[in-house]
Amino acid sequence: MQGKIIKGIAGFYYVHTSLGVAECKARGIFRKDQIKPLVGDDVEIELTAGEPLEGNIIRILPRKNVLIRPASANIDQALLIFAILRPDPNYNLLDRFLITMEQRKLPVVICFNKKDIASARELIMLKEAYGGCGYQVLFVSGGKGEGLDEIKASLTGKTTVLAGPSGVGKSTLINTLHPQANMEVGEISRKIKRGKNTTRHAELFALWEDTYIMDTPGFTSLYLENIEKEELQGYYPEFAEYEKNCRFGGCAHISEPVCGIKEALRAGQISQVRYHNYVTLYEELKNKKKY
Repeated sequence: MQGKIIKGIAGFYYVHTSLGVAECKARGIFRKDQIKPLVGDDVEIELTAGEPLEGNIIRILPRKNVLIRPASANIDQALLIFAILRPDPNYNLLDRFLITMEQRKLPVVICFNKKDIASARELIMLKEAYGGCGYQVLFVSGGKGEGLDEIKASLTGKTTVLAGPSGVGKSTLINTLHPQANMEVGEISRKIKRGKNTTRHAELFALWEDTYIMDTPGFTSLYLENIEKEELQGYYPEFAEYEKNCRFGGCAHISEPVCGIKEALRAGQISQVRYHNYVTLYEELKNKKKY
């Protein structure tokens, strides 16, 4: 029988199958070969008990990708959830998330929640700032169920990692998409004698056929890693078409004269929010101590 690992803790792996969630142990051969099953792995299992479902993982199917943090496999995309208001969005943090996902080569869908309390001007600004640089941007109201069809369409057939700061409505959205989530977490918690808030392990929720979401604390770093200041502009794709208008090669687009990026900024072709974030992050990377 085949399934997908949705949670792993204390040596047990919980595998979502067509019959339900099976509690499994991994065969010793994986330890011998130094292979660790990961959340998101597609696996073959053999059942040893039918009620409740229990078994052994006998094979890990080929992986499409592996993320180190959070430790997971076969992730197709990221859904970044930010509130438009209450709390006010931290656009600098949003750009850090986008850069982190780009480093992991994960496509991104940006979801701005609480659109019901936002002005038309705010919606247009966000659409231009982030839709204009190539990202899919969705506006939803998780509390009122508005825009959920668009989210479901973007999730269908994929394994998606959710990320975003606290207080933006992430839990509400998960519970709306998957009302059984709390019940399933509680059932697993009883088995392993732990509450869901005592662990920081990645976990998948099965929404519908071939569709999973992962809510994880693994994407909370505020610090950019493994990137030099000269590389930063490559993570701002909207800069590319204007760089040919810079006078100097290797232009940092900050203090240099005759800069195509700053000209585009003045002309309203590049978002003020995005450019401000770029300058802030550039200075941070410039001043970062080398160890």
